[in-house]
Amino acid sequence: MASNPLKSLAGQTMVYGMGTIVPRLLNYLLVPYYTRVFEQGVYGQITELFAYVAFLLVLLTFGMETAFFRFAQKHDLHKVFNNIFSLIIVTTGIFILVISVSFGALAGLIQYSGNSEYVLFIGLIVALDAATAVPFALLRKQNMARKFAMIKLVNVVVNVSLNLLFLTVFPKYSLQLAIDLFGPGSTLLVWVFIINLISSALSFIMLLPQMKKFTWELDLIFLKPIIFYALPVLIVGIAGMVNEVIDKILLKYLLPDSSTAMIQLGVYGANYKLGVLMTLFIQMFRYAAEPFFFAQADKADSKVLFARVMNYFIIFGLMIFLMVTLYLDVFKLLIGKSYREGLTIVPIVLMANLFYGIFFNLSIWYKLTDRTGDAAYVSIGGAVITIILNIILIPFIGFLGAAWAHLACYTFMMIVSYSWGNKVYPIPYQLSRIGSYIASALLIYFISYWLTPANPLIRYAVNTVLFLLFIGTTLFIEKKYQLSTS
Repeated sequence: MASNPLKSLAGQTMVYGMGTIVPRLLNYLLVPYYTRVFEQGVYGQITELFAYVAFLLVLLTFGMETAFFRFAQKHDLHKVFNNIFSLIIVTTGIFILVISVSFGALAGLIQYSGNSEYVLFIGLIVALDAATAVPFALLRKQNMARKFAMIKLVNVVVNVSLNLLFLTVFPKYSLQLAIDLFGPGSTLLVWVFIINLISSALSFIMLLPQMKKFTWELDLIFLKPIIFYALPVLIVGIAGMVNEVIDKILLKYLLPDSSTAMIQLGVYGANYKLGVLMTLFIQMFRYAAEPFFFAQADKADSKVLFARVMNYFIIFGLMIFLMVTLYLDVFKLLIGKSYREGLTIVPIVLMANLFYGIFFNLSIWYKLTDRTGDAAYVSIGGAVITIILNIILIPFIGFLGAAWAHLACYTFMMIVSYSWGNKVYPIPYQLSRIGSYIASALLIYFISYWLTPANPLIRYAVNTVLFLLFIGTTLFIEKKYQLSTS
């Protein structure tokens, strides 16, 4: 019987994958596109400004997605949705008002006073994405994964199509229109933000049927425990975004040569994106796993099931790590030639992202025991490590220091979360097997790195044998263990 929930989780993960991987892969086509259309410094601006988007989105949703799943298990689904969505509308409206009044001053603070419209569009993008977060969560709660996937897919197809239209088909007209609208200092870059705003607005419109049963309900007494549950999740989210994007904000201030800072940021941002497969895997797993964990929590064999989920998650994560690193000569073609000096960060970023995914798996201990406050301490500790290491390392080894800071942060969070969770909500994770899988993948990576035959065909053949050896061995061990315990 234990296999059925795993199959269900795998199926939901694949469906959400269609709504996450396919759109994000299409969206990822913008990376090779942007790294050929824009110079490194301009791509550095894209990297930096979208880091602010990610950070602000966490602030505006303030843990309400996780709170929605938790309290929808305890109370009437529509009552929870109505109250949370009403609260999000209020906070988002206040945010839009603040941005509309102060975007010029904010642009000056982050050194974009000549293009203050960027800040305005970023604010509007964040507001629309925050407004759709809870309706998207409702789709997940109702297991409407296909509709979720369709909306995400349409969003990205429109995004990519409009980028091609404005930046490639009619670049001269687009540039002139930008200058007419926003002044002589405007460039084609403004269309990147306008197009994202259009795509976010389209997602909101497509979610309107999901909101048709929404009724305004702002019951502060009912919301009080929800907010108290969500606030530590917000702290976790903020700390997580510090860990994820603070390097892209700090780089231009910490790099010793300010004249090339945005160029280095562009190189770093482009190579960081080569870890996209790991990020996508974690994201699609997260969409499926969060409601799955809550649904399975009360079952007798739930902890054994969670341990098996962890094993398979790590195996597939390590497969992605090896696939990208063993065939990096192929994956590097996804970015322009002038950006490839940063390829050294790719293995570090991939492993850091995998450790973050493990941390997410471990997070069930505080979510299922309503101890979200404990998780805040773990995330804050990780954020402190991230900031300190960025400040120390970036001035000496540049963006490579930012990559190592990521790995150190998520290693710390993974270890501390496991140790703490093992005391509060012990789960029988098979640490010896997990450790052997990670060690095997790293050994294969280093063997490939040391061998590096000059002939590419021989190199790919050797790497393929190593890759298949890892897959075959790990899956054989898992299957043998499953048979021995069934």
